[in-house]
Amino acid sequence: MEINVDFLDNLKVQAKFDDFSVVADQPIRYKGDGAAPGPFDYFLASSAMCAAYFVKVYCNSRNIPTENIRLSQNNIVDPENRYKQIFQIQVELPENISEKDRLGITRSIDRCTVKKVIQTGPEFKVELVESLSQDAQAMLMERPDSDSHTYILGKDLPLEETISNMTAILANLGMKIEIASWRNIVPNVWSLHIRDAASPMCFTNGKGATKESALCSALGEFIERLNCNFFYNDQFFGQEIANSDFVHYPNEKWFALQDNDELPAGILDDHCLAIYNPDDELRGSHLIDTNSGNVARGICAIPYRRHSDGETVYFPSNLIENLFLSNGMSAGNNLAEAQVQCLSEIFERAVKRQIIEQEIVLPDVPRNVLEQYPGILEGIDALEAQGFPVVVKDASLGGQFPVMNVTLMNPKTGGVFASFGAHPSFEVALERSLTELLQGRSFEGLNDVAKPTFNSLAVAEPENLVEHFIDSSGVISWRFFGTNYDHEFCHWDFSGSNEQERDHLFAILNDLGKEAYVAVFDQLGATACRILVPDYSEIYPVEDLVWDNTNKALDYRADILNIHRLDDDALAALVTRLEDSQLDNYIDIRTLIGIEFDENTVWGQLTILELKLLIYLALGALENAQELVEEFLQYNDNTVQRGLFYQAMQAVLEISLDDTLALDDFIYNLNRMYGDDTMANVVGSVNGSVRFYGLTETNMQLDGLDKHLRLIESYKKLHHARKVAAEMTAKNH
Repeated sequence: MEINVDFLDNLKVQAKFDDFSVVADQPIRYKGDGAAPGPFDYFLASSAMCAAYFVKVYCNSRNIPTENIRLSQNNIVDPENRYKQIFQIQVELPENISEKDRLGITRSIDRCTVKKVIQTGPEFKVELVESLSQDAQAMLMERPDSDSHTYILGKDLPLEETISNMTAILANLGMKIEIASWRNIVPNVWSLHIRDAASPMCFTNGKGATKESALCSALGEFIERLNCNFFYNDQFFGQEIANSDFVHYPNEKWFALQDNDELPAGILDDHCLAIYNPDDELRGSHLIDTNSGNVARGICAIPYRRHSDGETVYFPSNLIENLFLSNGMSAGNNLAEAQVQCLSEIFERAVKRQIIEQEIVLPDVPRNVLEQYPGILEGIDALEAQGFPVVVKDASLGGQFPVMNVTLMNPKTGGVFASFGAHPSFEVALERSLTELLQGRSFEGLNDVAKPTFNSLAVAEPENLVEHFIDSSGVISWRFFGTNYDHEFCHWDFSGSNEQERDHLFAILNDLGKEAYVAVFDQLGATACRILVPDYSEIYPVEDLVWDNTNKALDYRADILNIHRLDDDALAALVTRLEDSQLDNYIDIRTLIGIEFDENTVWGQLTILELKLLIYLALGALENAQELVEEFLQYNDNTVQRGLFYQAMQAVLEISLDDTLALDDFIYNLNRMYGDDTMANVVGSVNGSVRFYGLTETNMQLDGLDKHLRLIESYKKLHHARKVAAEMTAKNH
């Protein structure tokens, strides 16, 4: 985690990380102002709080109340060496806690991350640099031996060279990549989480049989998502980029909206139009991109090459972001390598969906076959030894597709987790299934997996299938575990050179009667591509283009960001649009309008329901507000403080709307109950002197929205690199 420090007045310093800031000071005796704890005080407190966190997690998982549990830490300093200390943590437990749980609580404290880092002994490196953004990847891993050349199946360059190339590309873009976590809970299964230190919303996960292969996976995914703009999929790019020469890519094409709102000529081809506009319901306005929101400019479309004949077809960026998410994108050492990964991913998701939706019973992989891959088998056996039964299945549907499956069962919770992997090599597909299963997970994390069901409707529910795509957390059918297999086991192998594997995978699509469309993105210094297979590789239903399009943000974004400056007529119009939209009251505003708010603010927690409630208060429509307050309090995931604000609000509205009651008769005890400040804001919200309590003012320039501005700054690095690359290409031609 990158922590940036600002020097404040006197001896105060401020550390900023993620969405938080912490101020430290020194005691007056050390010439400070004593306005905040000192840095060492925070360090000491961190170990006590970390220990308490693990106690809380243990107790929550077993429904043990923590109200009467007390934890204390004392630091015993060696009189001869003040840097040698004993951290003595004491826990006081109620008598009714069993001996088993007493032992469990004690052991839970041993898992404290702060404690483990201190015991391991962190290494400190101090250096002077010309710019903090330089040497951006220095902390990714220890530098590999320059003579090392580790090759793995499917990669045309050694891992060391691939990592070096990718880190150089990211450094040249000004992306400062940091590793947030590593996982290695069974042999030969590694995973990690990396992110952009300046914009942590840009992150990826990697997996592999070794540290190097997992890092290579994470970096490759990061680069592919940069090239395909996935990190910024539904987000507003800001007005500057929205009106620049290009928004997404230099070769994009804009189509003006028609007077009758029909689809402009030249968008998509006949094959795609038959899929995406079968009933002629799709309108041009449905395809305005969320990122620019530039209605006057029209529809932004990206050129893709039709695989069957090489013709260029323009896909609206809106259509891609609404239906495909991250499916079918990859980066590689060369184009063929990237295309193999794109196609493998597409088959993995499509076949997985077919198996889950149709409740197909897959054949088990025989033990003697698994023994041919000892590294993979060692990881599987380690899971079994930890008490997690594992089933390994051939998901190729009779040798048709390059897909494998590893499914874990958790007898402690009755949950199961089905993981799929794909690659033309049987071994690589099997390894990916296992590493995907444990990517970013601890053994405790496996307690959250869903239970299987015989409810076929629940399994085939579109939302369940989307959950399987996002993080494989959806439910699967009990029928999956039957032994009456729908296909015979096939020890398939489609491996060859990357070019041969790519051609074979395209041939499978052709046999299915599917058309593929390919875009290559190389302006950032890496080879990346994206492949779309209409009516096959979509993640969300095609109907979403009409009925649940992300560009509904354009109906609300400007008014919501300018809400403090809207007059009553504009506010009434906004709340009417929200009511008439039939949008779920519990959709959060950041999702609705494509803005990344700090989640620790009221904006970050704001839902459509609460926004409507605040608008009704501003309009003096107290009856409408009262109805929504009751709903808010009944189904509320907001902070405790915000909940108390609305509890007080409910009481004040009850009093204000009852002609027989007077607020003056209750204000004394309301102040005692909720506090003077809270009540001042509640009463002010009801009488109109306080508007939109808790929402800091902003605007379409996103003033004060640092989190989103950091995201835009991240995107501007890509935008600039693409502009420079386009200018160089034009100059050379």
